[in-house]
Amino acid sequence: MFRAKFIINLLFVYILLMANLDSYGQANLEKATFAGGCFWCMEPPFEKLKGVTNVVAGYAAGSGENPTYEDYAQKGYLEAIEVSFNPSEITYKDLLDTFWKQINPTDDNGQFCDRGPQYKPAIFYHNEEQKRLAEESKRALDESKKFNTPVNTEILPASAFYPAEAYHQNYYKTHPLQYKFYRFNCGRDRFLEKIWGKNHN
Repeated sequence: MFRAKFIINLLFVYILLMANLDSYGQANLEKATFAGGCFWCMEPPFEKLKGVTNVVAGYAAGSGENPTYEDYAQKGYLEAIEVSFNPSEITYKDLLDTFWKQINPTDDNGQFCDRGPQYKPAIFYHNEEQKRLAEESKRALDESKKFNTPVNTEILPASAFYPAEAYHQNYYKTHPLQYKFYRFNCGRDRFLEKIWGKNHN
């Protein structure tokens, strides 16, 4: 009887400990927000990174509340992703490195086959440290002469972020054939492979 009670108490303590650790981990998560054209294409490279806990497709940097896929462009929003990450496992600089390798940072009129301001690339910083790192990263990329024209990607303060409709979340998983067809025909991978090689993701 004593042994059974001891085991039960031990299990209870273990459950409490794990719950506290999980709460501690969630409390220490940070956010990063990026716009890189079609948000379907921006989710996969970040979701596979160790230390990233969640990636949400949505709309950023517009005016008016509750944008939808039908009106976000008219309201001035950009397609974007919001990345939740554990800074003890992955740094913001690592996320920036991944971001640059998904886009054409010299094109501020859209991305690949998607044209218009709603598809332009941008980095939205959540604090002054993210701003500093983003500016340093942008400057280093520009000075590397990886591209023939200047890096035009804006660095802006993060504002309200609205998750996109459920249909758009993890589109590459829920509609793999449509996603692959769109991505191939849009020319993103051909461009990125030319700049970064086949391991750009």
